[in-house]
Amino acid sequence: MSDPFFHSAPVPLTLTEIAALLGVPPSEAVASAPAVRISAVASLEEAGPGDLAFMDGARHVPALRETRAGACLVTERFAEHVPVGTVALRVAKPHAAFVTVARQIHAASLRPGSMFGHVGIAAGAVVHPQARIEAEVTVDPGAVIGAGAEIGTGTVVAAGAVIGPGVRIGRHCSIGAGVTLQHALLGDRVIVHPGARIGQDGFGYVGSAKGHAKIPQIARVILQDDVEIGASTTIDRGGLRDTVIGEGTKIDNLVQIAHNVVIGRHCIIVSQTGVAGSATLGDFVMLGGQVGVIGHVRIGDGARIAATSNVKDDVPPGAEWGGSPAKPMRDWFREVMALQRLGRGEGTGSGRRGVASEQQGQ
Repeated sequence: MSDPFFHSAPVPLTLTEIAALLGVPPSEAVASAPAVRISAVASLEEAGPGDLAFMDGARHVPALRETRAGACLVTERFAEHVPVGTVALRVAKPHAAFVTVARQIHAASLRPGSMFGHVGIAAGAVVHPQARIEAEVTVDPGAVIGAGAEIGTGTVVAAGAVIGPGVRIGRHCSIGAGVTLQHALLGDRVIVHPGARIGQDGFGYVGSAKGHAKIPQIARVILQDDVEIGASTTIDRGGLRDTVIGEGTKIDNLVQIAHNVVIGRHCIIVSQTGVAGSATLGDFVMLGGQVGVIGHVRIGDGARIAATSNVKDDVPPGAEWGGSPAKPMRDWFREVMALQRLGRGEGTGSGRRGVASEQQGQ
């Protein structure tokens, strides 16, 4: 059986081109080998002569000394540990520089492409005659484009995706395999990974003695420019107001965003998080994995919520909260330490000392 490499062919860069890309002056080592070509990125341990690696922590010094990478991004502090045969590229932030170069070499891996490996509308796609599709759009076999849908140039709609009636998709977007989009407006350069569900009913009912009456969900989902939605994430359309995901926000796999939620610009929401209806997140908010946010709360700009926390109160801008229920980080840590002391029987008459006294009295 062959051992395929699933990503598109990389775009090699010379050391001189890498130095220019990073805005750093070429070192003597670069000057001595300006035409050396870097064709991939790799870890210190796995890198070979044609690869670029990076190192930014003292614990990685042993791996740095043994690396076979053609070039390595390091700070000035660790440059002396770069072995002979590896070009040291001195930068202030090696990991950030590494990502900058990797985005150039492996640009095709930054967004999902056609699952069928073609350009244009495939014969097996079903496109309604009233849909409007600009030039250079790729639609894979099995995809369905509904009446009145509009898709901008450079967008890829992968196999099995369903684009509902009237949906608007901007330019240079990527809609992954099996995605469903309905009641949704997407800006430019939006990425929706496979299996995501966007624009379905919000979860709303009015209870009575006769049962649960469904509340009409008549608003939309709006994904602004440069939003990225992870695989199998669900975003419900609004009931009376739109569900909005702000520009540049990145949402991980397996996240639930309920109806009427408004999320600001450049937020990060990690996997298995749930945001309940009508909650509002400001700009640059970060939610760790498995965070729960109850309905109608507000999380201020720049706030950070620790993983597995349960947010039931408004969070001030810039705050760092954690715990269940979530509270300021200092208060949470104080409670955790107090519980640990109780578990060790410290600071209380009902601890080990108290138990021992009771046993002696029996």
